[in-house]
Amino acid sequence: MDDHRLVYTLDEALTFMGFGKFQGLALAYSGLGWFSEAMEVMILSFVGPAVKSEWGLSSSEESLITTVVFAGMMSILGGALVTFVAGLLSAFSPNYISLLILRGLAGAGLGSGHVFFSWFMEFVPPSNRGKWMVVFSTFWTFGSVSEAALAWIVMPILTWRWLLALSAIPAFVLLIFIVFMPESPRYLCTKGRITDAHNILDKIAQFNQTSLPSGNLTSDGTNDLDEEFSTSEETPLLSSARKRTTVRKSGFSSFLMLFSPRFFKTTILLWVLYFGNSFVYYGIVLLASELSGSQSKCSSSILLSENVQDASVYINVFITSFAELPGLLTAALLVDRVGRKLSMTIMFIFVCIFLLPLVTLQSNILLTALLSGARMFSMGTFIIANIFAPEIYPTSMRSTGAGVAYAVGRIGGMVCPLVAVGLVTSCHQTAAIILLEALIVLSVVVILLIPFETKGKELVNTIDGVSNSKQVLVVA
Repeated sequence: MDDHRLVYTLDEALTFMGFGKFQGLALAYSGLGWFSEAMEVMILSFVGPAVKSEWGLSSSEESLITTVVFAGMMSILGGALVTFVAGLLSAFSPNYISLLILRGLAGAGLGSGHVFFSWFMEFVPPSNRGKWMVVFSTFWTFGSVSEAALAWIVMPILTWRWLLALSAIPAFVLLIFIVFMPESPRYLCTKGRITDAHNILDKIAQFNQTSLPSGNLTSDGTNDLDEEFSTSEETPLLSSARKRTTVRKSGFSSFLMLFSPRFFKTTILLWVLYFGNSFVYYGIVLLASELSGSQSKCSSSILLSENVQDASVYINVFITSFAELPGLLTAALLVDRVGRKLSMTIMFIFVCIFLLPLVTLQSNILLTALLSGARMFSMGTFIIANIFAPEIYPTSMRSTGAGVAYAVGRIGGMVCPLVAVGLVTSCHQTAAIILLEALIVLSVVVILLIPFETKGKELVNTIDGVSNSKQVLVVA
């Protein structure tokens, strides 16, 4: 046997072992983190109107409750503990200011959601990574649907405080099981801890009742620069307090690498894509509740009774949340066949088509149908973007690159309720839809300008593995 056959890479090991029981458990745990985040975001569709009515808030003050959550998501304080404690305490908020502060802290906990995504991705074989990441994303949809169902049950009987408290339960479950989750072997390889990475892979193989390839595990090659940046990748789920100063220093260095000639263009384009994608997706989510009452208020038709309007809000949000499932199925069918870029382009075009009729007032049934179609394809673009971004960067800066893009997307989430939702509540629905359409066009242009396609490529472990050519993901 030739010498090069005596060693194997991490991706070769994952491919050899396949997707087994361990990956299934990792999917369940990381998916619960995604489920929890979806519930905390979706709750904004119900708490805002309820608090506005109870405390006599203005429309801008109501929108600010949503905005502070997205602002908190940009924080580095992310974690299940912060989400659970702040989410639970917000149920006992005595006034508007305390609610703003606690929802902002809950958002800070949600800011670590991308870590679950990246962590699970690093255990999945590259050949069908796109499919399994779409499966992972169904947890977001089920979280959205569960929150809509919970609100439908709780709000008419109890109050928004009970909804906040019950929605914090998934974050508590995450805390219980976090100690059982291993570090990413890919992260360990970037730090030169090959033995530790091999031990984790060996345990995974035993758990899956399979075996590792013959030979020894090898990293894809590191150098001093890579070692410096490898520490920037915070240990997923299990990061400890040791060497915090080193981590902060190297994390800043990794952030600076996003603006190096090798990554600058892609980084800026990803930021614009995430901003537009988040603005459009959360705009559609929030409009499902806002348009139900706004169209009646702004039209000359006879207003429905308050109870009927309230019921229509829950129905609209519930149905449009379910619409994400066929969107995820479509994404799963496209992402590994036509590629990430073309898949997002196709889905954005359909979002544009479904939103266009909403420039004028529509019946409630047609409104729900159009928003469902728009949300279906918007969810697809959102998820494929979350697959695409981590694949572009090497392991040594993957969480930093994807995390910063994710944070920029949260700016879109912050601006959306203040602008798009504000326009709707002020009876400027046409302007709000045109704004969403313009951002869709911008996002499509950005996708076409990104020079890389990651379909079927292995994840790069080191910075040296990234070339300046379009073969960005060919391992060195």
